[in-house]
Amino acid sequence: MAAVARWEGVDERLAKMVSEANLDQAHERRRIREAFKDVQLGIDHCLLRAQYNGIKMEESFYINSRGLEIFSKSWLPEESRLKALVFFCHGYGDTCTFFFEGIAKKIASAGYGVFALDYPGFGLSEGLHGYIPSFDSLVNDVVEHFSKIKENSEYHGIPSFLFGQSMGGAVALKVHFKQPDAWDGAILVAPMCKIAEDVIPPWPVQQILIFMAKVLPKEKLVPQKDIAEMAFKDIIKREQTSYNVIVYKDKPRLGTALELLRITQEIERRLEDVSLPLMILHGEADIVTDPSVSKALYEKARSSDKELRLYKDAHHSLLEGESDEMIFRVLDNIISWLDKHCAGSVAS
Repeated sequence: MAAVARWEGVDERLAKMVSEANLDQAHERRRIREAFKDVQLGIDHCLLRAQYNGIKMEESFYINSRGLEIFSKSWLPEESRLKALVFFCHGYGDTCTFFFEGIAKKIASAGYGVFALDYPGFGLSEGLHGYIPSFDSLVNDVVEHFSKIKENSEYHGIPSFLFGQSMGGAVALKVHFKQPDAWDGAILVAPMCKIAEDVIPPWPVQQILIFMAKVLPKEKLVPQKDIAEMAFKDIIKREQTSYNVIVYKDKPRLGTALELLRITQEIERRLEDVSLPLMILHGEADIVTDPSVSKALYEKARSSDKELRLYKDAHHSLLEGESDEMIFRVLDNIISWLDKHCAGSVAS
């Protein structure tokens, strides 16, 4: 039986229910999130403390073309003209709820429509938790969702930007490769163009895992260090990651690990194919995704309009795990870049 986790201000009955839940399937993740979401939004984190008025939020589920039920969410400014659409791609194991709520509200308060989804197998979307049988199919699901939003007549003529964090940076780049002329730019935060050597198992272990993945792709057998400990610099914020109760925290599934390794190798080979306006942000002390590959992306991308911001001593989770000052500095940098790239394009 799983040990009952302790969360400040959470009664024992709720803590027991969350700790003992089997999150493999979406219906249980949805039940747990519904029971815990008020607790999540009440924690003392700068992203969730900040108050923004005049933002319309919507959550929905829909069935995509592969027959999977997908969770999506949007944040739209109600009291200002829409400058652009920002489409978010979340990181490995994560969800577009919880910490991203605060990020999305901050960006929406600056006049942007923010749209996001949970990938199949993650967050509140249907699928085996943490399992990516095909990264390319996942990217197709993202393209389908974002394209349907952009086809809405009320958004015609409004600039649109990709916004990818960590693994979501790899998703965003793959979306760009599939739709090279469809986007006005991309913002990549600690993009997973290459997994840091400290995170990848040694080569002999990799070969064993590759063999085993052919027969046991869904098994949770890949050794992994504590990503939250590696990603979050601020100790209090690191402890608050435990409130993200639907994040995938187990060992990576074999098939998923191999897909992530394959896709980062592909992206590393295709850095020269990146051709859209680009903003890359990376912590210099990141030991989860390799900041040297962000430097290589900046140097090799064909984009004539590109910017690289490296943050001294910052870790992987630039937008959630640093000091309050650093988090809002990074967000302000992102909004300033968006503003510069939307000048003269504001919808009336």
